[in-house]
Amino acid sequence: MDNLGESPTDKGGEPGESEETRATPGALVAADTEGIPEETDRDGDADLKEAAAEESELKSQDVSDVTAAERENSSLLTPAAKKLKLDIKDKKEKKQKVDEDEIQKMQILVSSFSEEQLNRYEMYRRSAFPKAAIKRLIQSITGTSVSQNVVIAMSGISKVFVGEVVEEALDVCEKWGETPPLQPKHMREAVRRLKSKGQIPNSKHKKITFF
Repeated sequence: MDNLGESPTDKGGEPGESEETRATPGALVAADTEGIPEETDRDGDADLKEAAAEESELKSQDVSDVTAAERENSSLLTPAAKKLKLDIKDKKEKKQKVDEDEIQKMQILVSSFSEEQLNRYEMYRRSAFPKAAIKRLIQSITGTSVSQNVVIAMSGISKVFVGEVVEEALDVCEKWGETPPLQPKHMREAVRRLKSKGQIPNSKHKKITFF
């Protein structure tokens, strides 16, 4: 009779514990451990999000630092760049102004020419030494080949030199009371005068013994 009155608690069981629970002691452990991976995943996601936020913050800080450095460098270079730009602009304006002044002066000079002077001017502008002849002359004197730029420069210099000699010869002809066309004596006298003025170098080498 006493045995019949024993409660499940007296038999070593826990209150409210069923037979199935006692039969499967690992059920509670399994039930308790099912939530652990979810919490671990959540913690991992939070850590990743936090790391990503920190990385993005560092990147934004680096970008801001680089931008500030670039702005500082640009602020340092800006005055020099502005000065260079202004200098180039001033040079262009001055060159354009000089060109315009030269064109205006030339127009005034040409408009004051007589018909004969205008014809002479046009002939002088159109005249040019043959570049092949100039090249052969330079090569025969120097003994070496020259570039085309040297030939063009020498051709222009020769044209200016001949123009100066002819202009001086015309002055000689006028001073002597003679009229054109020019004669060899006028040209020789013009060359002599230009040499005396130092405008033509002396081609004859003279050895100086005493200083």
